[in-house]
Amino acid sequence: MKRTLDATGLRCPLPVLETKKALREMHEGQLEVIVDNLTSLQNLEKMAKQLGLSYELQPGSEDRHSIVITVSGEVSEKAEPSAAGSTVVVLSSDQMGAGDPELGRLLMRSFIYALAELEEPPRKVLLYNSGVKLAVEGAETLADLCRLAERGVEILSCGTCLNFFNLADKLGVGSVTNMYEILASQLAAGRIVRP
Repeated sequence: MKRTLDATGLRCPLPVLETKKALREMHEGQLEVIVDNLTSLQNLEKMAKQLGLSYELQPGSEDRHSIVITVSGEVSEKAEPSAAGSTVVVLSSDQMGAGDPELGRLLMRSFIYALAELEEPPRKVLLYNSGVKLAVEGAETLADLCRLAERGVEILSCGTCLNFFNLADKLGVGSVTNMYEILASQLAAGRIVRP
């Protein structure tokens, strides 16, 4: 049985949420999800991987892409690793604190450098709003975020935010995520740090 879900025109995280809902209703078969941007397609690919489902990407024109996800058996979400002692750092701005923007950017660079120097790094770094500017090509913070990624820290940048700032093709470290995963990561965290 093949089913089609048209998620064109839906804003993040709705394509992922609607797909998860459709998958929970299926016991076997294929679900084709149609989206109108590459960020949604990447988010659906990440979701399929997290759920352990096989899939096939079918990139199309600029505003029409699809993913075909194969279901055989009940779909259940894999639990996040134990939250005990896990730290998630949330960076919602490219500046730290309020006041002078130049000082705020200097403080944020220092914060990320110090984060990369920690003996025990966080499990994840979530970037959204202007925080995504910290992980793009040319950012003064990119090298330190790359060091964190090399140590196994998951660096996740909001796809909607990257698109808003026209930076989707400039992401220099980590992967694109969606608001559903940003929320789930914070809910599962043992500790959240927001500078």
